[in-house]
Amino acid sequence: MNFLSDTTAPAHPDLLAAMGAANDGFAPSYGADPVSARVRDRLKDLFETDLDVLFTVSGTASNALALSVLAEPDSMILCHDEAHIQRDERGAPEFFTGGAKLLPLHGAHAKIAPDALVRALSEWPGDFVHATPPQVLSISQLNESGGAYTLDELDALIGPAKEAGLLIHMDGARFSNALAALGCSPAEMSWKRGVDALCLGATKNGALAAEAVILFPPAMDRFARLQARQKRAGHMLPKMRYVAVQFDAWLKDGLWLELARAANASGRRLADGLATLPGCDLAHPCDGNEVFIRLSPEVAERLQALGAGFYAWPDGSARFVASWCTTDAEIDAVLKAAKG
Repeated sequence: MNFLSDTTAPAHPDLLAAMGAANDGFAPSYGADPVSARVRDRLKDLFETDLDVLFTVSGTASNALALSVLAEPDSMILCHDEAHIQRDERGAPEFFTGGAKLLPLHGAHAKIAPDALVRALSEWPGDFVHATPPQVLSISQLNESGGAYTLDELDALIGPAKEAGLLIHMDGARFSNALAALGCSPAEMSWKRGVDALCLGATKNGALAAEAVILFPPAMDRFARLQARQKRAGHMLPKMRYVAVQFDAWLKDGLWLELARAANASGRRLADGLATLPGCDLAHPCDGNEVFIRLSPEVAERLQALGAGFYAWPDGSARFVASWCTTDAEIDAVLKAAKG
């Protein structure tokens, strides 16, 4: 039973079947195929707006490419100190932007505190020649502590950022989990809040390898540059239909949200069960499919003996990640072993 990450989970059978069907015959390359066009139209319907989409195979590639057309080399990207672009991408955003500076901000449970953002905007003016001007605000949804920003919390950050002239990037590696948790529409959680570029991830929620950079109307004029950066970086796949078709099957009939709801429910059940044990308490609220919990030494030893895979988080908690295919039997076994 593996709770190390949702990236360790298998791909959903429907997506694998779709890839097999796409393997019949020939198709134009580099994203000029009919499947890619169909997914673009599907996304326009889902997000209720015009948009451009570029497919990639990793979240790091999506984030770095998106930021490379939002931030100038001598500008600054504001993000949480725990953000994936800050902690887990080996300087890819700085590399792809040609030197843009990341400014980490603080806030409880990996959520940027509005006062920290306002203070940073005042301390780093955009019109002072000696200072690095803030140009982008990056928000992770879900964030790195498994939390979902509510729509009001997004407004509290995006409002001041927009007033200061910043563009908004959303790292949506677990966008579907956040969407399922909040129960709002894709539009309400993205461009209607002021998001300019969304990195929409499917890999953590049933795909084999499928990510997308979505540019909404205010940023669509940057799409040609985005494609050029993708090509120059070696991330433009010749047979792009195999990535696009994963999105086609993932989005069809609401499968993406069905899988996200299942993963979230498993995460919540696991969190509730573990938090009742003596000496164990949640380190962060469980809004989606990630559980961060401080385990007593006895419980940790029992779970390790069971062979339950989880990750020792730097803050001293244990991270368990449920996936679309986590079963009740697996959670029952973990809770039974934890109780001893």
